[in-house]
Amino acid sequence: MSHTHHNAGSPNATKQDHEKDLYGKEAIEKLKEITKSAENCFFCTNIKTGVPISVRPMSVLQTDDQGNLWFMSGKDSHKKEEIEADPFTHLFFQENKNSGFLNIYGITEIVEDQAKIDELWNPLLEVWFPQGKTDPNICLLKVTPTSTYYWDTKHGELVSFAKMVTSLFIGKQMDDSVEGKLEI
Repeated sequence: MSHTHHNAGSPNATKQDHEKDLYGKEAIEKLKEITKSAENCFFCTNIKTGVPISVRPMSVLQTDDQGNLWFMSGKDSHKKEEIEADPFTHLFFQENKNSGFLNIYGITEIVEDQAKIDELWNPLLEVWFPQGKTDPNICLLKVTPTSTYYWDTKHGELVSFAKMVTSLFIGKQMDDSVEGKLEI
């Protein structure tokens, strides 16, 4: 299902060398890798056509083995109301300045499960929930991706920047980026 990328980064690299869709376990591992490294994302709700979307930064607490992303929120928040009215959600992750981008379109479910709250809880969350993990205002947001696309570079931010500068001088593409769909 996937093809090798032995030419990626060479001046003769083809479009195929830069495109690689990932499937199943490999897709979930890439999703986990970027969401863990990026930590925060832009969480967009109210995405109906013609209506200004609502965007806020949020921290993903877990990407589970099924590829679902878990967030914690307040039951009294606007985003809870927006998700109840329209569960379609768009998430944008950026791992570093030049690498590791994720574009996730999915459906968000509001979950009230104390065992899952206990599992995901960490002390930093007390800033938003001063009563701790038993705060009655806590709810979870479970995002199930329906469409996921990634952009990645093999060598990280500094090498990518150096290659970009070099390619400007020699006039040849030296991009080592890979992109594709994550089919979970």
